[in-house]
Amino acid sequence: MKKNVYTKYVDAKCLARVWKAMLSQGDLFSVWNDERDERALPPVEQELWEKLARSAFRRKFHLNKDDLSYLEDKTLPVVLEHGAEFITRRLAPAHPARDGKQTPWKGHPVFVAQHATATCCRSCLEKWHHFSKGTQLTVWQQRYVLAVIAAWLERELIRDEPKDA
Repeated sequence: MKKNVYTKYVDAKCLARVWKAMLSQGDLFSVWNDERDERALPPVEQELWEKLARSAFRRKFHLNKDDLSYLEDKTLPVVLEHGAEFITRRLAPAHPARDGKQTPWKGHPVFVAQHATATCCRSCLEKWHHFSKGTQLTVWQQRYVLAVIAAWLERELIRDEPKDA
């Protein structure tokens, strides 16, 4: 398996800076046209990872070989572009179609990340991230969800790296 290039971008603050630099190469989020914030992803607090780690259900999710291969082949920025589209279509509306069932269990690295991070439906977003059901997600909230997914995917890339003996 090829060595991934994202290992030096582990913490959320660094991820936000890297994401900002990647965005300068092209507009990945034309649907999020908010001039006030420089399109940087918000930081993800360590407390969230600690809470998720205490959940036996959330802990069991990991990318399989096919998902890892897809992520490495397409690269993290492209996969996150897909994630941004999924968030906009499936989570952001105040009353998403099939809420609670809109995120498949497998088939894309973002889907697995959503279940692992409790960003898969509005009920999980309310319980784990305190985003009220029944109101459309703000641009900041959508970016936060993407930041959580991005950080989890990076952790999975690092987790999959061969350990030096």
